[in-house]
Amino acid sequence: MHTSHNKKLQRILLAAALLGVAAVVDHYTALPMWQTLCLYLVPYLLAGYDVLAEAWEGIAEADPFNENLLMSVATLGALALGFVPGGTPEFAEAVFVMLFFQVGEYFEHVAEERSRGAISSLLDMRPDVAHVERGGQVEDVAPATVGIGEIVVVRPGERIPTDATVVEGAGLLDTASLTGESMPQSVGPGSTVLSGCINLSGVLRLRVEKSFGESTASRIIELVEHAAANKSEQEAFIRRFARVYTPIVVGLALLLAVVPPFFADSYGAAFPLWMSRALIFLVVSCPCALVVSVPLSFFAGIGGASRLGILIKGGNHIDALAQARAVVFDKTGTLTRGTFEVQSVHPRGLGREELLRLAARAERHSTHPIAVSLRQAAGAEAEGGSVADVEELAGRGIRATVDGIEVCAGNVRLMQELGLQPDEPTAGGTAVHVSAGGAYAGYILIADQLKEDARSAVEALRQAGVDRIVMLTGDRPEAAAEVAAALGIGEVHAALLPADKVAAVEKLLAEGDAGKGKIVFVGDGINDAPVLMRADVGLAMGALGSEAAIEAADVVLMHDRPSDVAAAIRLSRRTLGIVRQNVWLAIGVKVLVLLLAAIGAAQMWMAVFADVGVTVLAVLNAMRALRIPSAGKRMPQPAAREIAHGA
Repeated sequence: MHTSHNKKLQRILLAAALLGVAAVVDHYTALPMWQTLCLYLVPYLLAGYDVLAEAWEGIAEADPFNENLLMSVATLGALALGFVPGGTPEFAEAVFVMLFFQVGEYFEHVAEERSRGAISSLLDMRPDVAHVERGGQVEDVAPATVGIGEIVVVRPGERIPTDATVVEGAGLLDTASLTGESMPQSVGPGSTVLSGCINLSGVLRLRVEKSFGESTASRIIELVEHAAANKSEQEAFIRRFARVYTPIVVGLALLLAVVPPFFADSYGAAFPLWMSRALIFLVVSCPCALVVSVPLSFFAGIGGASRLGILIKGGNHIDALAQARAVVFDKTGTLTRGTFEVQSVHPRGLGREELLRLAARAERHSTHPIAVSLRQAAGAEAEGGSVADVEELAGRGIRATVDGIEVCAGNVRLMQELGLQPDEPTAGGTAVHVSAGGAYAGYILIADQLKEDARSAVEALRQAGVDRIVMLTGDRPEAAAEVAAALGIGEVHAALLPADKVAAVEKLLAEGDAGKGKIVFVGDGINDAPVLMRADVGLAMGALGSEAAIEAADVVLMHDRPSDVAAAIRLSRRTLGIVRQNVWLAIGVKVLVLLLAAIGAAQMWMAVFADVGVTVLAVLNAMRALRIPSAGKRMPQPAAREIAHGA
């Protein structure tokens, strides 16, 4: 536990013990009033000196109306009540109120520290040192000084200092601090590794791809550190409410103490009674439970989400997510993996292996994702034979001489230019048509793959009460329709440019049914940045998403799992539910005790419970937002039925 919390707890316990001693002495002796006051002042000042100091500081800075002032006025008034003619001493009650106010403060600070700890533990992602190869030697330097392109060495048990590519070595990475995943990730030469991951086995030599400040871990920490600045509507309202409410309460308490005695038979006899009721009114009216628990609930909600790898940039986005009624998905890289694979080979006049070999060799030197997928499918055959006269045909494909035969690989347009009639693909996806020696040789179907949890993610959103699920994509209508059918998405808009996606979201925002809630857009590419900013809530796939998308988004999903969209909505609604519970608890109890005080049936201990007791209960309830509900830990991920579709 934090040192300052230990000291506060020790002070509370000591003050409570001294209060007990004072009560015993007061009960068994007949000390003069001022000596009894001095006896109780010891535990009172020990428990509340900082509250009195902060109240005075607020007065000195012309900003006096806060809970410290209310507690100070109420307790000092109770101490003074015994010296008012006809008044009953309430020394023990005054110390008791101050003591329990500090108990509430203690619980608040501990709860806030736990919430902050769930977030600040992300700071452990950043290593203190990086081992860099310079001048033939390995030097230990600060990670911030490592340049792009340099080689760093990461030994077992060490954290990766910045985003990089493995150039030598193989091992397992613990990515739990980054994504929450417990299963280690295997990496080898060519693998992309992210800062903050722990190398579990093997020595890795990495080529730095991003500076320390632009690395994934640094971006995550920056996003979370700024989250507290974005207040929710409830948080902002509570703070405005407290600024207006507190001076009104002080004024009403003053009127309650002074005005009713004028209507009594004896002002002097009635004043102590109404003074006592005014003090009870002050204690009950203190807005601690609201001022503390509402921001703490949102803060705990952000902390709980971060444990799932869901980074929410502020309480205002929890507000909006909780109202989600329509979710709009990008397709490639969001619902699909964004990686291409050969799905099927359809030769005409050649064998399947020969058609694949010719296409792969023709694409030998291309870096296009489709070319890479062809070479991967052909394996060692892609590197054999002779390849000459390679010519890139912009927007159409490639021409090359493979083993003395002219081979063209590309789209329908290229085949038509060659005077050939290509076959019509029987399934969705990207068809690479191939000609050999001037004759049509068939086509190879290349397709992206659905993410494993894409189907369950759509179903989870429906179960969460999302009324409308839409897919927007720049892909061909046929490929988009096939993905939508596989996922059960009924509304699809295809062949869209980035500006078209923005227009589509704006149309949804303007429609009446969507207006009942918020529009959530989920994307990952740089072309999604404009629409991420335009939607009510933008969610970016963080592990593989572009920097522009992550910067533009309100929520970052570090798992790159579509199912985390439903988890984020569920967590947000749960957090908002806890906020509402705390508001109604605080208001309900306070109104009840105030009514009892108005008829003279409320005692000071009731006032203490209505303030401090409710605050403690609200704080403990707020901490539930930090816990991850079992339903939100992992979405079901059945084995995916891979389908063929376009990029």
